[in-house]
Amino acid sequence: MRILIVEDEINLAEALSRLLEAQHNLVDTVYNGTDGLAYALSMQYDIIVLDVMLPGKDGYEIVRSLRAAHVQTPVLMLTAKDDLKSKIAGLDSGADDYMVKPFEPEELIARIRALSRRQGNIVLEELCFDDLILNLSTYDLICKDKSVRLGFKEFGVLKILMSNSRIITSKEELISKIWGIDSNAEDNNVEAYISLLRKKICYLNSRVIISTIRKVGYRLEISYDKETEK
Repeated sequence: MRILIVEDEINLAEALSRLLEAQHNLVDTVYNGTDGLAYALSMQYDIIVLDVMLPGKDGYEIVRSLRAAHVQTPVLMLTAKDDLKSKIAGLDSGADDYMVKPFEPEELIARIRALSRRQGNIVLEELCFDDLILNLSTYDLICKDKSVRLGFKEFGVLKILMSNSRIITSKEELISKIWGIDSNAEDNNVEAYISLLRKKICYLNSRVIISTIRKVGYRLEISYDKETEK
């Protein structure tokens, strides 16, 4: 499984990451709510382990935002509060399960397994556009017999473009989903990652290009003469 941990206690977050990786899971770890929401919106996870009290955005805000965006990934909330009101607030915000700190590692593993069995959605393993394949588990971009590993933001940008290949994606949408609504990212940040992706796609000798639609955004297209837009 691919699991996202959003926890601002760094020692706990790293311990959870090691615990889950030892169970042969792929784990991403972030330490604040703003990054947590951006990761959860731009990646496809099987489970999200989410602390309630976080800098930036709290766990309740994150779950409400995910459900409003129709992201149905199961969420296991972690909190130091064990009162009934807090538990109800977590579940009412859209979380699927709730654990109080401190907890036993074996119980966490068991609850994650239970949530994964409960999930009825089909999880895609890859996205395809013409001769390009994007592996959603390994971040590998593949064309025929060549492949290249993408960085986190490169992966997020290309995943959005490949998931919405029939429409134009604006820079504003990419900033919102990859960097977060409250970030200080600007157009040149997007342009830098588009440039990196173009170079990697060119290295793969793919027919796919990322076209710039002036003053609107970006769209994937096929170039049969393999000319990559500069």
